[in-house]
Amino acid sequence: MTDNISAVLYLVSSIFFILALRGLSSPDSARQGNVFGILGMAIAVGTTLALPSVLSYEVILAGIVIGGGIGTVIARKIEMTALPQLVAGFHSLVGLAACFVAAAAFFRPEAYGIGTFLNINTGSLIEMSIGLAIGAITFTGSIIAFGKLQGLITGAPLTFPGQHALNAILSITLVAFVAWITVEQNETIFWGIFILSLIIGILIIVPIGGADMPVVISMLNSYSGWAACGIGFTLGNSLLIVTGALVGSSGAILSYIMCKGMNRSFFNVILGGFGGDSETSGPSTTGDKTIKSGSGEDAAFIMKNASSVIIVPGYGMAVAQAQHALREMGELLKADGVDVRYAIHPVAGRMPGHMNVLLAEANVPYEQVLELDEINRDFSQADVAFVIGANDVTNPAAKTDPSSPIYGMPILDVENAKTVLFIKRSMASGYAGVDNELFFRDNTMMLFSDAKSMCDEIVQALN
Repeated sequence: MTDNISAVLYLVSSIFFILALRGLSSPDSARQGNVFGILGMAIAVGTTLALPSVLSYEVILAGIVIGGGIGTVIARKIEMTALPQLVAGFHSLVGLAACFVAAAAFFRPEAYGIGTFLNINTGSLIEMSIGLAIGAITFTGSIIAFGKLQGLITGAPLTFPGQHALNAILSITLVAFVAWITVEQNETIFWGIFILSLIIGILIIVPIGGADMPVVISMLNSYSGWAACGIGFTLGNSLLIVTGALVGSSGAILSYIMCKGMNRSFFNVILGGFGGDSETSGPSTTGDKTIKSGSGEDAAFIMKNASSVIIVPGYGMAVAQAQHALREMGELLKADGVDVRYAIHPVAGRMPGHMNVLLAEANVPYEQVLELDEINRDFSQADVAFVIGANDVTNPAAKTDPSSPIYGMPILDVENAKTVLFIKRSMASGYAGVDNELFFRDNTMMLFSDAKSMCDEIVQALN
């Protein structure tokens, strides 16, 4: 295959990737966007394999079989509620791959046509060092994000005195190392860049609370794209440069949009909360507070006699796969003349579990699914707010407690409804690791059960 033909095919592949991003911007066109992305990747891989520079198809085939096999097994077994963890895990692999390529280019530059060992072209050395740094930050940062989402690490922000100063010192040292290696090409400096970046990746993610993980995942997606872009320069692969830039820029834009939706500072997030208040509260104690609990029959009676019900789906619905039972409950209520709508948080309501996707899967009409800014004012006129496992996005502490990790985050004002019905398995806190004071309000009735079981019980009582 000639260079001209490969360049044209890479261009076609890039166009498909752009169309994929455009398609994924809406639930209506998301399936088509996925198709475009698959086509673009198929063309990219096929074109690369056809290049005359390929030396060993056996090794490539082995990598495809092993990696493809692992990916297939994971894709078949993964639950939708675990998709954020999956994304974080895959981001870590992208970062690690960038580090491997950078190391290969540094120790065998002849294979890449960028010079000889310890005598590498300055431009290539800068590109390689930046790709190494971003890749290492992405690797460890993604692992920490995975741990927080999986519950292996506490969702509460982990802070310590002098954290911001330490981050600043390490970042300045990293920049100095990147500049130093262009003057003195040394293995010690190369590994110093790698180790410093690994540490920075940990330190910028641990102070970010679990409730802000959607923003972190988007940010890490951007980092992985820029890492791939940097390695594309090292490899001299135009498609990898373009694709990495697309992923990096789109991830950065999405992170900015999410930060606005969560009322967070974009720069604070990408710098690990730099400049923010490190004083946060941990899980509060319930003390002698009392709660009211009820049954499915109680909930059915209250909602059947209501004029308006706003349903807030959350993690509990996703875990229990209760979206179909929830839709059936909503249809029965509408048949009795009750106005039923669904409220989705603009950021947290899409992760984990992607509530809007789950509702679409259950054939809930799009016009009944409203975002926070569209429906928040209506909670004060609603007879019932039916919350199905959504914890942090309904916690009034986000408005009332400046020391809370979720303070400042926009929430759904379910507390303003005449009655709040809250499905939970237990009194456990959410991703942010703080208790929800809403559980103890006079107008709240807790429904302790699996979300699907409770919805089925309510459906049975409505029939």
